[in-house]
Amino acid sequence: MLNGKTAIVTGSTSGIGLGIAEALAQTGANVVLNGFGDAMEIERTRCDLAQRTGARVVYSPADMSKSGAIENMIRQTVDAFGAVDIMVNNAGIQHVAPVDEFPPEKWDAILAINLSSAFHATRLALPGMRKKGWGRIINVASAHALVGSPYKSAYVAAKHGVYGLTKVVALETAEDGITCNAICPGYVRTPLVDKQIDDQAKAHGISRDKVITDILLKQQPNKKFVEVAELAALAVFLCSDQAGSLTGVALPMDGGWTAH
Repeated sequence: MLNGKTAIVTGSTSGIGLGIAEALAQTGANVVLNGFGDAMEIERTRCDLAQRTGARVVYSPADMSKSGAIENMIRQTVDAFGAVDIMVNNAGIQHVAPVDEFPPEKWDAILAINLSSAFHATRLALPGMRKKGWGRIINVASAHALVGSPYKSAYVAAKHGVYGLTKVVALETAEDGITCNAICPGYVRTPLVDKQIDDQAKAHGISRDKVITDILLKQQPNKKFVEVAELAALAVFLCSDQAGSLTGVALPMDGGWTAH
């Protein structure tokens, strides 16, 4: 379906990003992985993904908090594959604390990686997409793009901003064969959420199991973590021709959380 297309997936060395990268590779796309981690483990992941899918897979170590690094990643992708057809803005970090105790440096880092990186990657990918008359921008936001939760001021602010950015980009590209949408997961069992569980347990003085049942999944009526494979399948659909008129929307996959 995506033979000849090239996708960058930020924050894709594990978790949601890796699941989306794998799903896109399985449909024939070239894939650029990005993220932090052990260099040898990342190379094993890259080789394994290429071998299992037959896709061309490369890795960019770009620091998504730095606009210059993002520009280099886009340029290197164009040099290697000729274009960026699909831009999946997934990179994200989290910190949990009350607003009056929230470390300013954590606020700055979360806004840079969770929001500003999506802006920079999008603005740099758009000219090439417009030239080809085709493009897909997928912002992995969160249910927190639509609702708030205590102790997550920076994350909620950033994800609300991502949804706002999504709507603006969709409007600006509506006649260009480009779509821009936000996927809004509820809680997915990823390394980022595992860290949240630890942070919440410490903040509330309760066990990890209590955090899962009484805080995280309390908001999800189906009482289940969202599966990475579910999100990956939605991302693939958004890249299809059948989704060509779907743009500017937030697509919750949250077990009913935002239906409250």
